[in-house]
Amino acid sequence: MRCPFCGFLEDKVVDSREVSGGTSIRRRRECLECHRRFTSYERIETVPYRVIKKDGRREKFDRDKLLNGLLKACEKRPVPTSALETIVEEVEGLLQIAADREVSTTDIGNLVMERLRVLDEVAYVRFASVYRQFGDITEFLEEVRHLLEPNKGGPA
Repeated sequence: MRCPFCGFLEDKVVDSREVSGGTSIRRRRECLECHRRFTSYERIETVPYRVIKKDGRREKFDRDKLLNGLLKACEKRPVPTSALETIVEEVEGLLQIAADREVSTTDIGNLVMERLRVLDEVAYVRFASVYRQFGDITEFLEEVRHLLEPNKGGPA
């Protein structure tokens, strides 16, 4: 770190503290040349990930939007909110470790439906009906038929 007073490149850290709820670190440093002290802040740089919508638009991923969709699908179902929050956290965690910082709504929907199918089949069908935008009743019935088939594991 370059001293802001003399430009010397070597210093020693005399104090470190977490700030902003642990999202950054404040460091007091002392220049080894002029012995003046200065403060630096260190934080993890994150690259936000974006969602590619079906019409090609790109939006910042919004975990609240995903949770609200799950809450609607599970309305009047015996599904605890904590289970839905876990789904959102799992999906968000998978997005964070992905190499690509852009993900399609199709991929997100598939990740959610895999988890929702195990949690509550009625909520799964509700979510699928909105997410997949069935064109007619035949497509909807086909999805339910896949759900009811033993040893199939649902839709591909």
